[in-house]
Amino acid sequence: MRRLRQIGKFIDWMDPLHEIAMEKTGLSDFGQDKAYLTGLRVLLESEDLDCDLQVPHHFGYKLVHVLEQRLLAEQAFKERPEVLEHKIERPLVITGMVRTGSTALQYLMAQDPNRQHLQYWMSERPQPRPPRDTWESNADFLATQGRIEAMYKMAPETKSMHFAAADYPEECGHLMAQTFTDEYWQIGSRVPHYNAWYETADLVPTYKQHKRLIQLIGSNEPDKPWLLKYPVHLKHLKSFLTVYPDARVIWTHRDPASVLSSYTNMNAASRKMTVRPETIDRDDLFHEQLDVWAAGTERAVGVRATHPESQFYDLHFQDFVADPVARIEEIYRHFAIDWTPECQVAVGAWNDENPQNKHGKHAHAAQAVPLSREQIHERFATYINACGVNVS
Repeated sequence: MRRLRQIGKFIDWMDPLHEIAMEKTGLSDFGQDKAYLTGLRVLLESEDLDCDLQVPHHFGYKLVHVLEQRLLAEQAFKERPEVLEHKIERPLVITGMVRTGSTALQYLMAQDPNRQHLQYWMSERPQPRPPRDTWESNADFLATQGRIEAMYKMAPETKSMHFAAADYPEECGHLMAQTFTDEYWQIGSRVPHYNAWYETADLVPTYKQHKRLIQLIGSNEPDKPWLLKYPVHLKHLKSFLTVYPDARVIWTHRDPASVLSSYTNMNAASRKMTVRPETIDRDDLFHEQLDVWAAGTERAVGVRATHPESQFYDLHFQDFVADPVARIEEIYRHFAIDWTPECQVAVGAWNDENPQNKHGKHAHAAQAVPLSREQIHERFATYINACGVNVS
């Protein structure tokens, strides 16, 4: 990484980043689809315009890691080209605004032994999922666990906000980061130039790569249906459904005022790991996410109107918290999925063994945001009215 430290502008990292990734893997094929280069270029341009990074070369490590994963995935496709013929049919996808209970829902639904899901270490290092009893001796698994432990050491408060472990279910962010079109790149620093481009970018190429990686990860159980989860899918629902047209969408809902208060705290805590502390502006973070999610939910409402209503299930936060297992049974019934005794037992056991706040309570002050609840509700009026969101 010494090479990057000697370069004055981020945009001039383009070639060295690729060279370092190739040297580290011994591979050179980043894939035929070069759409990822646009996202990487815009991201580097934005860092040149807006850089607030505390240790810029740490950002370089992340970029190189992602490029390494592209190289390794392409090599895996060459070794097992048949995986790209595997169908991903009627996946269940959990999406909705952040902080709406979607992670707890994913953890519960992932206990269904008849369905496969993305594990954290698989998202960081996509590969055919090996047998479970081999994971603790797998170098990639151990490396992921080490990165998670380091993250919690740097920002311990994030553990109560979003608990993760190498073998836990994980959302799709790391997969989408491979095309440099994802919220993953917004969280670590302030990049308004990148944000403006990303929020309206065509993400069909991103989701095509996402699907290829899902096919690769699940290739040892190609007939086992998938459970996916990521709030970002909501903001880009049109692109997502272009690639996964028969997906069954579980849309999680919560009062946007509560969501944004919680998410502002979470973002501020996350940025402490990467940017200069004096550059963290909570009001700026709040307005950034307010704009992004107000526009994103409105787009999603419009996309939903063009699809059969039976393709969606609305899950409201207060209903989920009141009886999580009953709500999951309702989801299965809505989508005509067998709610088997083994599934009921597994989901119920996880629910009993993992109560809310098991890893610490995330407390945040309601006054931590610069707008009133009424002003926030006004920005989200289209979404609130269309989906019947409880804001009382």
